[in-house]
Amino acid sequence: MKLSTIIQTFEHWLTHREYSPATIQKYTKALARFFSDTGAGKRPDRETVAAWRDSLTAKGYTPSTVNALLAAVNDYQESIDNPAGKAKPLKRQRKIFADPGRELSRAEYFRLLDAARATGNKRTQLLLETICSTGIRVSELQFITAEAVRRHKASIRCKGKCREILLPAELCHRLTRWCQKHHIHTGPVFLSRQGKPLCRVTVWKLLKALCSRANVAWKKVFPHNLRHLFARTFYDLEKNISKLADLLGHSSIETTRIYIMESGAEHQRLLNKMHLLL
Repeated sequence: MKLSTIIQTFEHWLTHREYSPATIQKYTKALARFFSDTGAGKRPDRETVAAWRDSLTAKGYTPSTVNALLAAVNDYQESIDNPAGKAKPLKRQRKIFADPGRELSRAEYFRLLDAARATGNKRTQLLLETICSTGIRVSELQFITAEAVRRHKASIRCKGKCREILLPAELCHRLTRWCQKHHIHTGPVFLSRQGKPLCRVTVWKLLKALCSRANVAWKKVFPHNLRHLFARTFYDLEKNISKLADLLGHSSIETTRIYIMESGAEHQRLLNKMHLLL
């Protein structure tokens, strides 16, 4: 069977199980790489998959990257009813501290807003405020509709799950004025020039364009970091990780813990305040 046919069949399997478009793209790309690297047949054995996993490690890929690529191949094995061909993911010690070099601070977030305002880019400013004040994924931006703004509440459907989130009153006021100005009466608020919901790549580019003017490191500015800032801010105020998990749409609190992880610098300050040395 041709590789293109294998990939297409796997893509249909993922779609049938309601994987997100971004995940489908990532998994099919990883599977194509696996077959290219290994030259394996349609039903790879466990030894081949494990050897590929180990070769990625030897090339210097991080455990998280290796496990993400391996997850795609293991799902492929599941799709062809070949569970014996799965390889175990790499064991990872749970990360204790967030990387301060990638963590977006409140001050940096507001500098991004100032940069958007200074350039007259109202849409980008509203994008930043909407994602950061609600904690939604960039793929969920399409559910911020004119109807949701009028209700002050959005119904989110993602990864086979549904949840409702409340929209801040001031955000609704600003989005209402945006909709009135651009004659948006129904459907998604954030649209491309072609009238379609903004895609992930477009949002990413809009945010990256602010980095230089806002004096914020390029590697810190991406939509998911706004979601992390929402999570840390909410937890600082509420200290309720279960409620936060529900707001973020997480099935596991362990996932939510990653979002509220403090940086090593904050932990160092705490240690210094303990005064346990003579």
